Amino acid sequence: MKNSSHNGLREPIDLLLTPFQRFARLEAGGGILLLVAALAAMFWANSSWSDTYFKIWQTPLGVGLGDWSLTKPLSLWINDGLMAVFFFVVGLEIKREMLVGEFADPRNALLPIAAAIGGMAVPALFYLLLNPSGEAAAGWGVPMATDIAFALAVVALLGKRVPQQLKVVLTAVAIVDDIGAIMVIALFYTAAIDWTMLLVGLGMLAVMFGMNRAGLRHPLPYVLVGALVWFGLLKSGVHATVAGVLTAFAIPARPRLDCVAFTNSARAQLERFSAARPGDCTRELTREQQHALGDLQSIIHDAHQPLLELEHALHPWVSFLILPIFALANAGVPLGGDVSGALLHPVSLGIVLGLVAGKPLGVLAASWIVLVLGLARPPEGVGLAHLAGAGCLAGIGFTMSIFVAGLAFADGSTLEGVSKFGVLSASAISGLIGWSWLRFVASRRK
Repeated sequence: MKNSSHNGLREPIDLLLTPFQRFARLEAGGGILLLVAALAAMFWANSSWSDTYFKIWQTPLGVGLGDWSLTKPLSLWINDGLMAVFFFVVGLEIKREMLVGEFADPRNALLPIAAAIGGMAVPALFYLLLNPSGEAAAGWGVPMATDIAFALAVVALLGKRVPQQLKVVLTAVAIVDDIGAIMVIALFYTAAIDWTMLLVGLGMLAVMFGMNRAGLRHPLPYVLVGALVWFGLLKSGVHATVAGVLTAFAIPARPRLDCVAFTNSARAQLERFSAARPGDCTRELTREQQHALGDLQSIIHDAHQPLLELEHALHPWVSFLILPIFALANAGVPLGGDVSGALLHPVSLGIVLGLVAGKPLGVLAASWIVLVLGLARPPEGVGLAHLAGAGCLAGIGFTMSIFVAGLAFADGSTLEGVSKFGVLSASAISGLIGWSWLRFVASRRK
């Protein structure tokens, strides 16, 4: 019996799960590369070549046209520029989930939303218990985040020992976490605002939404106007990565042709193609057949969703290039031989306590409340033991936590260094605990 994927016939469940499985595999591969980049950064920053590590990221890099120019250190081009692309993809994921994904059905959405809120609030509270005031208190947003790439990489190592629906829940929790982190960045880690440049950025954003309403679907105009949104928000004082999320919501999400119209139109062109030469089809195409293929290509283009096309096109670049570069530039923490001192610093200890203990406690408590009250229904095959394991994996803060740490503390300060060390330590501990729990405890429970 032939495999259905070989002859073009697919079951409905395949159509539902295949995009998510492809996405999960991609994120797992990116997580491994992230780990390699982080280890390389730590080795480089604590080796005899450490001076070159810190110098290279402070190298000025500028772009200009006439009297206009923009010059920043290489590290800021990565954190403000490349990471804006990362947040743009996050925005695309959020919009997709709201339209057709886990968040489209309120009863499905409530569980991951509650779990994520609990997983953000409790870690922040734990951190503030150890750092209630002073400069250190600014780091309360660091242990709130979840790194989806690392979390799914750990889940991928477990294979079929965990239910597929747990991966869906974990992804949804991470996406809500990202929304929370973006709100925290926008509201609490924004400098003084230049209202003129903010209005310029928002005006360009309005232009993007107008392009969407007018039916413009080619990605190039959105890229050009989106760059102006990014520049306006960057110069306004609002963190430029917020522009990535906002511009994502202006990307068209629906195809011009629905399923029925596409099927009828495509069938008509195929019949036209066949009728143009009913006999031998091995020779060169006739002019009529070429016209039929051209019209069929236009029909296929109208059936595509620009949002999904952009998301799929950018995911490999984000997972395998942008995030590893970010890790290489930001994960290098000079320890100076005092590892225990760095780990026991109140900032580092607050982050470890928040991510390792606060995340699973917050996720599990919030999930239990909405399930007991009957406000949400548990996914098939997923119990509280699985949700506890997901909470542990949500403690892998890595990318987002390091990013927030760079915003919370002055560049190059002692608190920035110990906060990043706390993030790396907590992420490693959370990943190990989450893997062990799901491998040896949750996998034995129905």
